[in-house]
Amino acid sequence: MPRVKLVLDSTADVPEEWLNKYDIAMIPLHITWPDGKTEDDTRERESVVNYWRTLEEAKEFPKSSQPSPAEFGELYKSIKSEGYDEIVVLALSTAMSGTYNSALIAARDKNIPVHVIDTRKASAATTLIAKRARELLDLGMSTEEMKKSVSDEIVEGKVHAIFYVSNFDFLVKGGRVSKFQGLVGGLLNINVCIYITHDTGEMIPFKRIRGERKAQRTIIDKISMEIPAGSEVDVMMVHAENKEGIDALAEKLKDYYDIAAFDETMMGKVISTHVGPGTAGFGLYWRE
Repeated sequence: MPRVKLVLDSTADVPEEWLNKYDIAMIPLHITWPDGKTEDDTRERESVVNYWRTLEEAKEFPKSSQPSPAEFGELYKSIKSEGYDEIVVLALSTAMSGTYNSALIAARDKNIPVHVIDTRKASAATTLIAKRARELLDLGMSTEEMKKSVSDEIVEGKVHAIFYVSNFDFLVKGGRVSKFQGLVGGLLNINVCIYITHDTGEMIPFKRIRGERKAQRTIIDKISMEIPAGSEVDVMMVHAENKEGIDALAEKLKDYYDIAAFDETMMGKVISTHVGPGTAGFGLYWRE
């Protein structure tokens, strides 16, 4: 059985312990502040929390950029040197980033098979896709079979990403306003409920709500329209400085679904830049 390494980019909000548990390597996106200062999208808790504080006080937000093909190439080389036979890259939706293209370009020049998958998702949903990929490999699927199965499940709507943003100002400053202004116009200080589509992998707003409890109810109502009550699901809660928000959402999900696996994580720097502290939501994989 070949040794297969999974690779996630840093917008996949993965719990640290999952890196060893599911044999995952991470490659960071990059952040550049208006003053020229740069940093990587790292997952260390203290670094991320400090980043949230900086964002809250910033007048201008930083820009993010994907890893270069050269960076992917170095990672592939390192993985091969560790004795792996194949690599699977599970990349942030191509509707949000050029990370997939960088991974694909780098794969052409390496003497190790590299399979690149457009997850059409982000954050906690991508993390659940990685878990599913490892499960299928452990069941004895070939890498090609796993890639097809995972890609089919994404298109079929087995994986969901849904959350609410508590401060629309972050969407404006983060450069996402063009995708949302048709819904919210110039209104600030409201909760915007957002869903990532299965077909295009875009973040789409579906409701604006005044009041956080109403926003929580709204995204639970949305997922209940997608997945029947009583279904067996895996859940990954995710937040940016809003633990209370995901706790409230988790209680509602537990009342509605048969949760086979449950975990929680925090949003990394790049995702937080676009949605802001106060965001809460979840990734969900529909098993049965």
